[in-house]
Amino acid sequence: MGYIRKWTLIGIIIGVISGFGAVIFYEMLRFSTKYFLEKGAGFIPPGEGAPLPEALNWVPPENPYRLLLVITLGGILSGLIVYTFAPEAEGHGTDAAIRAFHRENGKIRARIPIVKAIASAITIGSGGSAGREGPTAQISAGLGSLIADALKLGPEDRRLMVAIGIGTGIGSIFKAPLGGALLAGEILYKRDIETEAIIPALIASPIGYLIFCSFEGYDPMFIMPHVYFRPIHLLFFLLLGVVEGVVGLAYIYSFYRTRDIFSEFFERTGLPQHVKPAFGAFLSGLLVLALIKWVNPLAGLGAVGTGYGFLQLAIYNAIPWKILLLIGILKIVTTSLTIGSGGSGGVFAPGLVIGGMIGGATGILLHSAFPSVIPLSLVPAFVAIGMVSLFGGISKAPIANMVMVSEMTNNYHFLVPAMAAVFVSYLLTGDNTIYEEQVGSKTESPAHAHEILSLIMRSIKVREIMRSAEDVLTISPMDSLMEALQLSIKTHYRCLPVTENGRLVGLIHTEIARDIPVEEWDRIPIRDVMIKDPPVVHPNDSLSTALLKITRSGICCIPVVEGEDMTLVGIITKDDIIRRLSSEVS
Repeated sequence: MGYIRKWTLIGIIIGVISGFGAVIFYEMLRFSTKYFLEKGAGFIPPGEGAPLPEALNWVPPENPYRLLLVITLGGILSGLIVYTFAPEAEGHGTDAAIRAFHRENGKIRARIPIVKAIASAITIGSGGSAGREGPTAQISAGLGSLIADALKLGPEDRRLMVAIGIGTGIGSIFKAPLGGALLAGEILYKRDIETEAIIPALIASPIGYLIFCSFEGYDPMFIMPHVYFRPIHLLFFLLLGVVEGVVGLAYIYSFYRTRDIFSEFFERTGLPQHVKPAFGAFLSGLLVLALIKWVNPLAGLGAVGTGYGFLQLAIYNAIPWKILLLIGILKIVTTSLTIGSGGSGGVFAPGLVIGGMIGGATGILLHSAFPSVIPLSLVPAFVAIGMVSLFGGISKAPIANMVMVSEMTNNYHFLVPAMAAVFVSYLLTGDNTIYEEQVGSKTESPAHAHEILSLIMRSIKVREIMRSAEDVLTISPMDSLMEALQLSIKTHYRCLPVTENGRLVGLIHTEIARDIPVEEWDRIPIRDVMIKDPPVVHPNDSLSTALLKITRSGICCIPVVEGEDMTLVGIITKDDIIRRLSSEVS
């Protein structure tokens, strides 16, 4: 099957399974939210992507203590499900899928998509601070891995199907097909792109998007008012990039430090891992409760669940800057507690909410300081570009994030100022990433180790590492086996070229002496026991050719010859090849 036909078919298959996977998970999440948050806690969050009057029509919980109980219950159930059936489904699913690509040949256990979907729906639906993109990515990637096994595809194809599944799943549930396709290639590395994943993803992602939207509607995730920019505004968006870069670093530190604290505590105390997410959920719920009771209900509730509805209110300029700031800070902590403790969910959506809230607060403060330059109508742009610049920097996927947020808001006017803000945020965050399974580039990925090693071996010529004829001791076909053994001991070579007048006529392997009585060694000439037509290489052959011939022949060295008369010009050994490769990859 040709490349185009093969990956078109695979792209269609992944698009279909990712689209339906996103629909099923979305409906599970809707069901879970209804019965946990709405009926259990009496909290109806603002609608994401809702018009302003409808977005304001949300219902806070009458009894915040019930909300604490529901959040904790979600942590208990999630922990029991994950640590009983699939411990690798803990935490944020995108990172697990990235790990499968780099380190596990794209292998994802069949039960993972099911366990991840159920646990994540419970975690998020009960008010845990997590996103739906991570579970969707792991679900789609897991299904892609299973399809690869069913089609009996090799590790390279399976890995690509996992990458395509990540992008397609996220692009589907975020209604951002182009961004999802780009994410498939960009999310795996800090400073590189898996280009082979993008073309199939361009086929898969729109299919997943169409299937998801056929059930859930084609409206963008957020309603964004039209905003006008002036060149001077770029300076303020550069400043926003600085702010979001610093906040992004705080998010990364808080998340992984919290995870380590929980891991160390449970390892030290010997408590069962099953209850770990319950601890995190309870602490997260306590913080939310404290803000509801003693600060501002909006500040506490904004950090519950996905937070998309409150992000929509921020876009509408309906939240004061102090509350925006509090939600952004609290969201860092509650996400760290929810997912860092082993709860199931994604870090992408919380990153967007954190970035958007901090961006909105920054925009309002800049409006207060420079009202004639930064009108209040520009604040929604600070929210949107805050989303992009924070997560584009810490996810190391700036291009995909810019496109995705443009698709999520149905507004491409943000691209130029977003480029400025993301550039600064990306520089500030450096190699720090929210996805610790990312590697720097393809050269650092175990998935590409064989490919890169092969590339290196094809680029190096035999003449670069061979030992020239002047440095190689040879032996005559008329010499005795004893003389060959003595020369072998002197040179530490088990193989010796046999020459006449500088021409290669054979190769003697000293192990042949094992089959010959010792008293015969002085009387047997080399010509009677030598390999008469040994494998040879030429100076311009590649290292891969030399290693292949050494491996197939079972001998430790190969003569290097020139011309039809087989003039010996050198010798190359397996040790020479290994030393050169070690120096290349070190």
